[in-house]
Amino acid sequence: MGTVQEISPGATLAEKVEWLIRNLWPADAGPPRNNVETAGAIARATGEDISSTTVWKLRTGRQENPQLKTLTALATFFGVPIGYFGFPGETRSIDEDLTLQALRRDVEQGVIRPEVLRALVDLSAEARWVVDEMILSAAAADRHRRSG
Repeated sequence: MGTVQEISPGATLAEKVEWLIRNLWPADAGPPRNNVETAGAIARATGEDISSTTVWKLRTGRQENPQLKTLTALATFFGVPIGYFGFPGETRSIDEDLTLQALRRDVEQGVIRPEVLRALVDLSAEARWVVDEMILSAAAADRHRRSG
């Protein structure tokens, strides 16, 4: 699905659902093209009947307090702990774990070359800081470009 975008610590439920769809979509489910396909894939994998309207509401922030069964189905489908959706105290470490999981998947799929990550580890602290700043600037520019 492309390069991994980090989820912000204060992300809304809509942002978290969208992040999952873009970054942790199961490879065996086939990429979703719309909310109908997204709902269908979740329903087939979990047995929980989720409508395309529910998916749309979750993705657009029009449903901020979904039923526990809906969150459980999402957590099961994406392979994340239910706490990812915002139970107090857990979210930051879960977000970091999921970012690492998505990065690992991108390395396995060849989106990110393993030698690049190894080279990053070998850099001095000063050189790593320069690379960090370049990556953060590129990510900000990419977000700005995609938002309009």
